[in-house]
Amino acid sequence: MPGGERSGRSADMVGSTRPLSIPEQQKRHRVTQPNSRPPIRFRGRSFMALVLAPSAPVHDWLEDLDALSRRSPAFFVGRPVILDVSGLGLDRADLTALVSELKARDVTVMGIEGAKSGSLGEGLPPAPAGGRPVDEVATPDAPAPTHAEPPRAARSLILDQPVRSGQTILHLEGDITIMGSVASGAEVIAGGSIHIYGALRGRAIAGASGNPDARITCRKFEPELLAIDGLYRTADDLGPDRRGQPAQIRLDGDAIKVAALE
Repeated sequence: MPGGERSGRSADMVGSTRPLSIPEQQKRHRVTQPNSRPPIRFRGRSFMALVLAPSAPVHDWLEDLDALSRRSPAFFVGRPVILDVSGLGLDRADLTALVSELKARDVTVMGIEGAKSGSLGEGLPPAPAGGRPVDEVATPDAPAPTHAEPPRAARSLILDQPVRSGQTILHLEGDITIMGSVASGAEVIAGGSIHIYGALRGRAIAGASGNPDARITCRKFEPELLAIDGLYRTADDLGPDRRGQPAQIRLDGDAIKVAALE
């Protein structure tokens, strides 16, 4: 019947245009809507670390380390350290004790190389991978012999080039003058004063031979660490005062003072 046919077509049309249920709407929304959360990203970054290789007996080696710290109290401040225990045969208890001894000396151990299988784990730094050796970092010289010698005039070290990140300049016999800048991650250690004709963005350690009258001067003050005669202040301690400006740093009693460089 014509009426029946129209009724059937009408029924088909109604069936094809029925509204979606709430769950179907949510499902279609999830399918068509792009993910708004950003993907997880990983970045590689390399850092300079010192490698400490203790020698047996460890007790005597720790005494030598203490002597080094007395000559340059800020030498390990803020420096990550890899501990190389190859050939020592230390078990887990020995490693735990050694890391504790170093922590008491403000030496931050971020990884351990050469440990016996199974000796690392919870409570100890992990074994690093992928490191490559670089030039040896100079350490402060041992004290001079006790026999009497005529005093030597202090010698100044003048650098015509900037100090790059990762470099350490050590000169305990006098002042250091740098005609360029000291980059972030670089370190300058002087027995006397330090004069920087550019920006100071790294670490400056003056008076390392026991000279409380030493000073640090720079044309742009942005240091990571300052130290004079064993007293030091990190970037967090310094605050925003004088940052980015010419500055001079000196000791005032037991405090480090930062003043304008006129």
